Amino acid sequence: MVKIWLICVGQLKENFWQAAFNEYKKRLGAFCSFELVEVDECKIKSNPSGAEIAQCLEREGEKILSKIMNKSYVIAMCIEGKSLSSPLFARHLEKIFANQTGEIAFIIGSSFGLAQSVKDRADFLFSMSSMTFPHQLARVMLCEQIYRAFGIVHGSKYHK
Repeated sequence: MVKIWLICVGQLKENFWQAAFNEYKKRLGAFCSFELVEVDECKIKSNPSGAEIAQCLEREGEKILSKIMNKSYVIAMCIEGKSLSSPLFARHLEKIFANQTGEIAFIIGSSFGLAQSVKDRADFLFSMSSMTFPHQLARVMLCEQIYRAFGIVHGSKYHK
């Protein structure tokens, strides 16, 4: 069975985000082993300088990198990444599972993004949209798209 890690900065705070995430996590259990890993978000003042943001990103980046398994194919979620339609995303995952170790680590950073060191470690930079979403919603959206991708690959009726 393939393994998917979702490594995120911060935690889901609202119950409705947790409920939505848990529903997709449960559904994904039919297709893969799915595990959430949360790392602490760097505490930063309300109007930080560029240097303070960079420092926080580096600290978060170190925590993220320490959670990635060496053999994992890493997909970093970032705005400068490549956008894919749902069917193309499904084919991309299918190719990874066919050609790699069968382990994918998706990375979602904080509201300031990801450290360059995490992007450098990534095998693929992925953007769901050029729009900006709250990180809690992005987590749910990514899980839904992973579930949809498995549905596409397995020919389920979920994807229309």
